This record gives sequence, C-alpha cells and structure tokens, in this order.
Amino acid sequence: MNSTAAVLDRVVSDLAGLVAADAVVGLSEVEKVDLLQAAGQAQRLLDAVVVETAASVDGGPGVSGVDTFPARFGCRNMNELLQRVLRIDAPGASRVVKAATLMHRETELTTGVPLQARWPALREALLDGTIGIPGLLAATGPIEQAGPRVGVADRLRADAELAALARGYETIVADVPAAEPAPPAMPEDLRVLAQVIVTYLDEDGAEPADERALRERFLTLGRERNGVIRLHGALLPDAAGQLQRLLDAFCSPRVDGPLDPGGVAFRPSDAIDDVTGQPAFIDPRTAAQKRHDALAAVLMIAARHDDVPTLGGAAPTLVVSVTAEDFATGAGWAHVDGIDTPVPVSVAAHTACAGGIQRVLFDADGRIVSLGTTDRIFTHHQRRAIALRDKECVIPGCHVRATWCEIHHVQDHAKGGPTHTDNGVALCWFHHRTLHTSGWEIRMRDGTPQIRGPAWWDPARRWRHPQRTRQPALVRRT
Repeated sequence: MNSTAAVLDRVVSDLAGLVAADAVVGLSEVEKVDLLQAAGQAQRLLDAVVVETAASVDGGPGVSGVDTFPARFGCRNMNELLQRVLRIDAPGASRVVKAATLMHRETELTTGVPLQARWPALREALLDGTIGIPGLLAATGPIEQAGPRVGVADRLRADAELAALARGYETIVADVPAAEPAPPAMPEDLRVLAQVIVTYLDEDGAEPADERALRERFLTLGRERNGVIRLHGALLPDAAGQLQRLLDAFCSPRVDGPLDPGGVAFRPSDAIDDVTGQPAFIDPRTAAQKRHDALAAVLMIAARHDDVPTLGGAAPTLVVSVTAEDFATGAGWAHVDGIDTPVPVSVAAHTACAGGIQRVLFDADGRIVSLGTTDRIFTHHQRRAIALRDKECVIPGCHVRATWCEIHHVQDHAKGGPTHTDNGVALCWFHHRTLHTSGWEIRMRDGTPQIRGPAWWDPARRWRHPQRTRQPALVRRT
C-alpha cells in the first residue's frame, strides 16, 4: 500500500473505532455540532481526493475505450469504475466525473509540468476543503452552461469571485478580498452568484430561449422506492399547458386535502351533493394524488387511441402476469412488464376491464393457462353508449366525465359476465383501481347501474341510482 493510501487507511480505522465505540451518544449538543463541522471538513477534503484522483487519470475522466484507465480495471468508463470503487450510484458517479473534468489539468508537452486548471481558484478552494463537489458544481454550472459566449478572461474573473464568496468574502475590489469576511457560502449561494454573473456577461443568453428550452426538455422514470416509481422531468410550456388542462378536467376542485373517511357519515339534512342530489361524497385524495390518477387515466386513454403508433405490430399493450392460483385467491403478487416492482393481485383484477392491457395467468410451473384477449374488452361503440348513459363516473360525488373513464364489468368476465352495455359501467381510474377494497358496490337493474356506498358514507347501506335524472326547468314549467 502506498503512503497516500496508508494515511487514509489510518483515518478510516480511527473513524471506524469512533463509530464502533458509540462515542457520539454521550456528547453534548455543542460537541455534536462541533463533530458535524469536523465531519463536513473531512468530507470535503475526501471529495478533493476523489476528484483530483479522477482528474489525473490518463485519457481524461470522461473517456471510454479499450486502452484507458477504467478499461485496465475491467470497467467500460470512469463512471462505472467510480460506482464500483466508491460504492455510489450512477448519478453520484456522474457528478464526480463532471467535477473531475472541470479540475483536469493538461500537461505541458516539453516540460511535463501540469498546466493551470480551467477553474484555478475554485480548484484551490476544493483542495483546501472550502468547498466540496456540490459547491464546485453549483458555482461552475451556470457559467459552463453559457458556453463560449463567456470568454476566458471573464471566466477567470468569475472563478476568483466565486472562490472568494466560497471562503466567506462577499466581494472583490481590485482583486483584494473584503476586510471582514462573512460566513462561508453554501452551494446555493454560489449558484445564485454564478447566475448573476452569467446575466451580466451574457445578456442575450447563450442561445435563443426556444432552442435552449428544446434542449432542456426531458422525462425520466426513476428506480422503485417504497412501491412507487419517481417521475422526473422538465416540460415545454405548451406540453405543460396541455397536461395542466387535462389534469384540471379530471380533478375536481372540491379537494382541499386528505380526509379521514372514518369521520365522515351520511347526514341527509346537510350532506347532499348539489349536482346529483345524492349524499355527498368527500374525496379523501389529496390534490397531488388526484393529479397522479388523472395522468394514469390519460395514459390509459392514449394507449387505446387509434392514432397511437403501434408497437410490435399492435397497439401499445401493458402486460400484467400473475399465477392462476394467486388471481383466484386474491393473494400474492402480480408483475407488470417492464417494471421490476411487483404489484398486488388486485392490480391484475383491475386490468381485467381496461383496454390497452393484457392479463396473462400462469400455473405454479410457469405454464400459460389463460391469456386475455381483446374479445373481452368493450368496443368503441359500447363505450360510447355506456358513456352516454352514465355521463360520469358512477361513484356519487365523482364528476370525471364518462368519456374519460374505464368501463368496468359489473359481473366479472372471468365469472361469466358478458361484455355488454347491460354489464358495463363507467368508473374513473381511481375508483376502478380501488373498487374491491373501498366498500363501494355496484349492481345492474334493467340495464341501469345502482350503487351502494360504504357504511361510513351511508350507514343505511341503501342501493341508490348514481345520479338523479333532472328535467330541464323549461320542461318542468310546462
């Protein structure tokens, strides 16, 4: 082991002993703050060691190929190598690579002496532990994004200004720091100053706003965590406007926040919905949850639309697989094609009525025993007829238009229920997804739906028409 690594090895050994001895528990609050400050300093210096090491490798930190530093250790590129040796995720490795690229110094050909880094003052601040990787990227990001429209001289002046702020000096006058330093700057402080500098140095922007916006647009699906997939992105204004209009159309403005259903009861005197004339149902979802459900409904509608491009010769189809035993008992898990996270079997039951989804049942040995086909999906003509009859989601108080709803088999198709207008009702995505666990019940009488709500909503548990037919005022007067 070389001497440099040996120094760090001793530090690691000391830290491991400190943590193992449970020495932190008995410290006072002041001592704990002092310890955090020392740990922060150590962490920033470790950032400097990692970045300097990555910046010094042959071929540059971002290069991949056969005869490069990462390849000699069995990795495709520096990102992969950093993930393995530092045990960090890909985004963390990308930040290290980006910082190393900024700190990389070329070598003078004749003397072999390293040349000045692209950001010399900030490099010094990194090496002495004033800033870490987050501060370095925050300070350089806006100016790097401006590109060649910020000249070398202006970039170096900005470098000195940002490094001074990082050390706690607010301004530089004639290249001399202010006499009374302020507290060291946070990464966000550095980012704000860098953005101000760009505004002055590049008044017209690096490029026309529309071109910049087109390049900045993106949409990503993250990794599963706690049973959900994070959605992250940046939409163009017209796309965001269209999405906002769709969400507004789906989401009732009556939702002000979450509500405990256990505290809600049917009170005939003052809990009547002014649209349906039925007992009022207060939606327990938050506004953010309703926006999620609206997006799910929009995706379902898009999947079954005639104008959507085909995938593998057919309309984009979500495949949900589940064992026949689990599907019959309602226990266990199902799997959605393309997503690693298992989902409850109730999701597979939900897919039984929705277009654009195919359900596949397996036995215990993995043999396909049932394959959902389009003959059990309501046709466009049937959907239009049911939408005309129901007008909106049949759950009282939910006013999602029927044309945006999914069509639910009241008697399950798997139990002999026909795909017929007399056996189909309109349910929004949320109420369709939660029907079997929410306490709502639906039955058909003479081709029209009747609804029975959960006991907390209506203790009498009476069957009701989802909405009362009202005659126009002109007809009533005659």
